[in-house]
Amino acid sequence: MLLTQVSVDQTSIQAENRPGEPQEMSFIDHLEALRWHIIRAAIAVLVFTLGAFLAKDFLFHDLILGPSRPDFWTYRMFCEFGKLLNAPDLCVDPIKFDIQNRQMSGQLTMHISSSFIVGLAMGFPYTFWELWRFVKPGLYPHEQANSRGAVFFVSILFILGLLFGYYIAAPLSINFLASYQLDPSIENQIDLQSYLSTLTTMSLSCAFVFELPMIVFFLAKAGLITPEVMRLYRKHAIVVILVVAAIITPPDVSSQLIVTIPILLLYEVSINIARIVRRNSLQKLNADLVANNGQS
Repeated sequence: MLLTQVSVDQTSIQAENRPGEPQEMSFIDHLEALRWHIIRAAIAVLVFTLGAFLAKDFLFHDLILGPSRPDFWTYRMFCEFGKLLNAPDLCVDPIKFDIQNRQMSGQLTMHISSSFIVGLAMGFPYTFWELWRFVKPGLYPHEQANSRGAVFFVSILFILGLLFGYYIAAPLSINFLASYQLDPSIENQIDLQSYLSTLTTMSLSCAFVFELPMIVFFLAKAGLITPEVMRLYRKHAIVVILVVAAIITPPDVSSQLIVTIPILLLYEVSINIARIVRRNSLQKLNADLVANNGQS
């Protein structure tokens, strides 16, 4: 009896130590793995932040203060479009406002904070990739197969949203708000922090809002949402989208419409994504049923 027990114990030990077999990780091991993923992501963000900090002239003169000048790319494109339509009003006049710093350490603080924001934005794709590397081993093989390309599409949508916010939503909002006057005698002297807050809020908000199709994709894969439900609550979704657009944009109608239109388009695209996900799931289910019936 004792020999049998010893034999069983040795067999189980060998099975646990067999090379190539996946080993169970303890909670501490998971925390350790997560810690290193976070460290690598933080290093990537720090590298981009340092690069942005060193490129001070490009960061402020070209990137941050670009939408405050009439020679910005967006304004030039609108002017060219206005010439084609014989609508000279689309050309942007020099924006009448001054950006000021009112604190002793304000410019240094703004240099550091803006560099960090650029570092976060540029490091987001790599940060998401590190997060995905941590989550992926815990998924079943079919879940990993269904999520193939997640990092790529999340990164692409984030970049598209960031570009839309920076080149479309933010400059038009800045131009409207800076040009709005109650009386010609009142001059617009904008605080640097207020200007940067408007620019970053518009850009980053659009970047995250553009992730709507991927969110719907994963919810549809989990069976938590269907295209019928999204169509049924389309009117409610429009109200929610209008509220979100009002929150992330300055209080002017033009900015809200500029942000609302692409979100509505993304919602319609998400309905089609949910429909495709359900169709593929039904096809796979039918194929499995046919295969099981053939084996029986």
